[in-house]
Amino acid sequence: MVLYIDACVRKNSRTRRLADCLLNTLNAPHTRLRLEECVFPTVDEAFLEKRDRLLREGDFDNPVFAYARQFAQADEIIIAAPFWDLSFPAVLKSYLEQINWVGITFRYTPEGIPEGLCRAERLYYVTTAGGDFFPEQYGFGYIQALAQNFYHIKDVKLIKATGLDIEGAPVEKILRNCEEKIRR
Repeated sequence: MVLYIDACVRKNSRTRRLADCLLNTLNAPHTRLRLEECVFPTVDEAFLEKRDRLLREGDFDNPVFAYARQFAQADEIIIAAPFWDLSFPAVLKSYLEQINWVGITFRYTPEGIPEGLCRAERLYYVTTAGGDFFPEQYGFGYIQALAQNFYHIKDVKLIKATGLDIEGAPVEKILRNCEEKIRR
C-alpha cells in the first residue's frame, strides 16, 4: 500500500499535480491523507505526558498513534509539499510530530542510535517552487534525514519543478517535462 501524504492546500496545486502523476505511474493501491483535513492535537505538556504514559504502558493501539502506525505500515510513501519559505507547509511539521514515536516508527539501540521500524523501502518527496533558489537541505533535507536516520527508509527520491513563478516562465512546459521524467 502506498501512503500519499498531501500537504498541498491550493485547489489547483502544481505540487499535487506532479504527485498525482507519480501515483498514477506507480499504479498501486493507495491511501491519500490530505493534511489540510486533519486536526492534529497541540503538542504541549499535557499531550507529551499522555503520549509518554501510553508509550511506557505499551499502548500502541491507542488512537493517538494512528498516524504513526499508518506510516510505519506503508510499503511506499509519497509526500507532496510545496516549497514555502525555505521549507514546507507547517501542517507537514504537525503531521511529523504525530508519527515520530519511539516503538512505532523507530526505536533506540542500546548505544542510543535510532533504528527504523518502518516497512517502506522508498519515499518520494514531490515539491514545486516559484523560483530557482531551492537549497535541498531545507524542506527535502529534513524529510530525507528523518527517513534515512530514524525510519530506515534508505531510498529517498526528490521530484521537483522550480522556477514556476518567474515572470515569463513556461510553466506548462516545466510541469510537463517533470511529468515525463516521472513516467520514465
